[in-house]
Amino acid sequence: MEPLDLAGLTPLRARTAGRSSVVVGLIDGRVAPDHPALAGRTVRESRPAGTKACRRDDVCCAHGTFVAGILAGDPGVCPGCTLLVRPLFTDRPPDGGPATCLTGVRTGELAEAITETVDAGARLLNLSMAQPAPSGVRDHALETALDHAANRGVITVVAAGNQGRMGSSVLTGHPWVIPVTGYDRAGRPMPQSNLSASIGRNGLGAPGDRITGPGLDGSPRTVSGTSAAAPFVTGAAALLCSLFPAASPAAVRYALTHAPGRRASVVPPLLDAWAAYTALRDGRVLTG
Repeated sequence: MEPLDLAGLTPLRARTAGRSSVVVGLIDGRVAPDHPALAGRTVRESRPAGTKACRRDDVCCAHGTFVAGILAGDPGVCPGCTLLVRPLFTDRPPDGGPATCLTGVRTGELAEAITETVDAGARLLNLSMAQPAPSGVRDHALETALDHAANRGVITVVAAGNQGRMGSSVLTGHPWVIPVTGYDRAGRPMPQSNLSASIGRNGLGAPGDRITGPGLDGSPRTVSGTSAAAPFVTGAAALLCSLFPAASPAAVRYALTHAPGRRASVVPPLLDAWAAYTALRDGRVLTG
């Protein structure tokens, strides 16, 4: 099944492409500003880079551009929304080691990026990144940044990770965060997705199997995993915020995470964006 159909996004996309007033914060690698898939889209960088173009071998820019394409590209989940890019990943580590842009992020840097992006006006955050700390490790700065986002009503969506392990991180264990696992095209959970009680309780599954998005060389790129799955949930939330501007962030988050039905399991239910829409439309979720 096609990803948009699998996640109940096709009928929702028929009703709106998203509003430019809905700002989605993307904390990731750089996004190629002149990529054809993003032509005509509203894409801003909160920290403009010194060079205009991304190198063809920049794995972090490739990652950021791919995720941006799923969120707001051609085609994308919410192409009418505004994308606010906060570059964080770099493929040139200071110790001269290999490129590890998705795993070398320090939690203090991530906390700063979250706070900056929230304060810059983002209503939603997409974090398609590996868990920055193992299960059980506390990080005051990151917890404070996530609390700040929650207090401002910002819906934060994070990738659960692809290590196939049990356990939460500071990101996936936060009660306001929506952690996302990957589902295959037959609607089955992908075994490489990380799982835990908090992921099953607060999270969602989304299409993560052979997802096609923009590549830096201009040809399509196919990626599998939770980094590709997370923007489907973020984009769905952005579409709901566009269609129901009076709905509270808590109502949108509740509709997304509860419309598919909860399960007493470490595996979260598959995103059903259309069910979330009908719940808000029919007043089965408070919108005040």
